[in-house]
This record gives sequence, structure tokens and C-alpha cells, in this order.
Amino acid sequence: MSYKVSATCLKFSTLVMGLLIWLAGLSQAKKVPPPVWPEMDAFLLLNQKTLGNNLVAMTWKEGKIVYQKNFEKEAGDFNGKTQMEIGHASEWLTAALVMTYVDEGKLSLDDKVSKYIPIFATYMKSYITIRNCLTNTTGIQADAIGALKILQKSKFATLEDEVNSFASKREIQANPGMEVYYSHVGFNIAGRVLEIIAKKNFDRLMQDRIIHPLKMRGTSFTDESGGATNPSAGALSTPNDYLNFLAMLLDSGKFEGKRVLSEKSVQEMETLQFTELPVKSIPKGWEGWHTGLGDWINGNVICNLNLNGNWAYIDKCRKYAAILFVKNPTAEPRKEIYQRFQQTADARIGGNCE
Repeated sequence: MSYKVSATCLKFSTLVMGLLIWLAGLSQAKKVPPPVWPEMDAFLLLNQKTLGNNLVAMTWKEGKIVYQKNFEKEAGDFNGKTQMEIGHASEWLTAALVMTYVDEGKLSLDDKVSKYIPIFATYMKSYITIRNCLTNTTGIQADAIGALKILQKSKFATLEDEVNSFASKREIQANPGMEVYYSHVGFNIAGRVLEIIAKKNFDRLMQDRIIHPLKMRGTSFTDESGGATNPSAGALSTPNDYLNFLAMLLDSGKFEGKRVLSEKSVQEMETLQFTELPVKSIPKGWEGWHTGLGDWINGNVICNLNLNGNWAYIDKCRKYAAILFVKNPTAEPRKEIYQRFQQTADARIGGNCE
């Protein structure tokens, strides 16, 4: 009797083991790679001479990557996990961090900067608001766009020192909210305001509120050379990480079912700001785009303005996100390349969004 029971148990165990193996195989079978887009592959190859030998292109829709391609000079050189400087794509992250404080009622976009940094009132800059900081409308003297392309490292030891110098040493070129002038100044001021509110450094705040919730493990604003944190252009990130950020925005502030930003804050970031103002300075080729909060908007498309070869955007009508990140472009990438990249993705995604 005992032998029969043991034999039955053995058969049952074998059956269970077989089912587990079958289920594991089924699970693996579901992990299919993103579909091939021959037209996008051909486009990237055609423009590889300009974009350089190391690039990653990725597209996200309905909770998954629907296209991914990377070119590498050597195997392992450049892929979705490669950390790199992302330049002024950092501004979008900074604006999102600011909005977490707006969500909590600890900050208002229309608060005066001088409320938190009194030195701005001392130097006749008391009317600048947080909204001005996130929309390039502070009116403070700014560096030329050519300088911004290489303005990654700060000559200051701390963000506090740099922002205080904006107050005391830079002239007001226009009254706040009177013209749009593309600049790093406002975003660094906003970052310093957050440090004062939270009594923590900017990078720590970004880690706690944006980077960790979005599983952006390869992203940091820490200046490894020991200089000041640069909220406008100082982030290191990876293509995979930045796509997580875009996916959160595309899902109205949620990532993997957890809320990072309120839907209202995402809508505010993606709302045109100061559309009636003259645009006095904008990177060449991007005329016609208008400022949101930390981003730039043209119709259904919301993006960061490319200054160093990296471009990220979301299409609110077709409901997809895409990035084209390059390590070292061999020439200054033209706007036409990014337009064609977007048009190729649009055609593949489909949808009537004219």
C-alpha cells in the first residue's frame, strides 16, 4: 500500500514538474523582441554619417517598447544601458521635480523667487516667478546658445553660489514675462529654490522623487568633478531611463501603476505658456516651437530642444514616446533629421493626427 502511494506521488510530482517547465517555456516565448521597422532602420543608416557611430533609437507605446535599434562602433560601446550626458534634456526632469512640490502645496508656480532667495529682491529681480524660471522668461542676462552647447560643467562650487551670482552679477535684459530667451539661468534658479524648501541638495531630491520612482538607475545630476549641480544641463542618464520618464508623462503621471506626478501637473507642463511673447532666442531650426514648463510644444508633439544630438519627445495624439540619443555626432544634427525620424515613426504608429 505504501509503495503504491509513493508511486502515485512520484507520478504526480513528475506531472507538476512538467507543467512548470512548460509554463516557463511559455513565459519565455512571450518575451519577443520589438518588431522590426525596415523603413526606420534604413533612415538611421542613411543618416549615420551625421549622427555618428553610436546611437540608440527607441519607441514606446501601450506599455512596451515597439521599436529599438542601436548602432555601436564596437560591441558593447553604446546601447540602452549606456550612461551619457543628456545636456538640456535635463530641463524636462527638473520641471517634473518642481511639479512634485506643486502637487504637495509646498510651492506655487507663481511664487516669487525672492520669497525663497531674498537676494533677488535686493538686486531688483523681485518679480521673477518660478513659472518664469521654467519657461525661459526670467529676463536675466543669458549666455549665447553657442555657449550653452558646451555649458555642462559649472565654474561654481555650489548651486547656491551660482544662483546668487545670477542675482548680483547679471543684468536684467527684459522685465520678467516679457520675452522668451532660451537659457540655463531659470532652471538653475528653480533647482536652488527646491534645495531651500527641502533642505537637501538637488541631486538627492531628484533621486528621491523622480529617479527612484521611475527606476532610472543610471541617472544622476551629481557633478563627478566636484562642481555645482546643474539642473538645466547636468544630468547623466541612459536611453532606457529616459524612456521611463517619457512613459510616465504619457500615462498622465503614473509609472507601472504608481503615481509620480498628478495628472493636473502633467497637463500644466504640457500647456503652452506665454504664447503672445516674442521669442528672442531659440536654438537654430526650432523656430515655431513654443515653451511649456521645461519642455517645448508644437501641435501634438512635446519635446526637449536638441543642442547636443539627443532628442526625446511624446506625441499626445498618437500616444507614443520616442528617443534618439547619440554619443558623439560627427556634425551638428539638423532639425530635418529629427523631423524625418518623427515622420517615420508616425507613419508606422498610424493615426489621423493632422
